[in-house]
Amino acid sequence: MHISKKCSVAVHCLIFISEYGGQTKVTSELLSLSTGCNPVTVRGILSALKKAGIIAVPQGTGGAAIQRPLEEISLYQICEAVEPGAIDRLMGVHTSPSPLCPVGRNIGRVLGKTYRRVQDGLAESLRGVTLREIVDEYHAAAE
Repeated sequence: MHISKKCSVAVHCLIFISEYGGQTKVTSELLSLSTGCNPVTVRGILSALKKAGIIAVPQGTGGAAIQRPLEEISLYQICEAVEPGAIDRLMGVHTSPSPLCPVGRNIGRVLGKTYRRVQDGLAESLRGVTLREIVDEYHAAAE
């Protein structure tokens, strides 16, 4: 039960694009060297970010660029782009409890409400973190 590493790879790529996109053509091959991920994996992540309107990648020539101000891109948007529905799948109720048992009959409703509250809280937290904040953290760490 976890959100895959695709989200952190996507954030890594976005920071790289933000930092170096104006100086060099940022390609999946270049990002794969920085992230340590296979270029095919990076292309899949870039494709998802493009589909979500977070980046643009010119057809044929490559060279990713961020499409919106960093303040308008949330960590939630990034994670949802590369791992749709991951938060909803983060916690699940087992599927075969005994209907003969009072606990088994009710566990789905009980945990469903509780887990929904946790998932909603996580989603809200992720919405509250912007790519601008993450890039600023990168700058502070790189000093």
